Amino acid sequence: MRAVIQRVSKASVTIDGELFSEIDGGLLVLLGIVDSDTREDIEWLSRKISNLRIFNDEEGVMNRSLIDAQGEALVVSQFTLHAATKKGNRPSYIKAAKPHIAIPLYQDFIAQMEGELNKKVKTGVFGADMKVALLNDGPVTIIIDTKNRE
Repeated sequence: MRAVIQRVSKASVTIDGELFSEIDGGLLVLLGIVDSDTREDIEWLSRKISNLRIFNDEEGVMNRSLIDAQGEALVVSQFTLHAATKKGNRPSYIKAAKPHIAIPLYQDFIAQMEGELNKKVKTGVFGADMKVALLNDGPVTIIIDTKNRE
């Protein structure tokens, strides 16, 4: 699993011109899934994201997690995070999991995040043409890949 995590003041997903979901303050998580992702990846990544200390404390130091800050999460599937760009100018998405594999993993990730945060996680719609808007706070943007845990 690969995630692009952005600390946001607000974020939203619009589908077909209609607001589908939005958050005020928290994390926008763009999530890419591959065939080899497992329950272990879901648990590790969810725990890592929920506990990342990237929210400011009283002294303005990034020392609080999403849990500590009681922020919201918006998780949006994004297969393009696994684009291969080595050859030519047209990205290949062959590494991205097909929907029959990705959808259950995406749903399990959301459920795991809800358990970590003890609150509802907002989402997009898997496979939909979504318009994602955000106000990046900081800016703070972090990329995490469960296959490269650095």
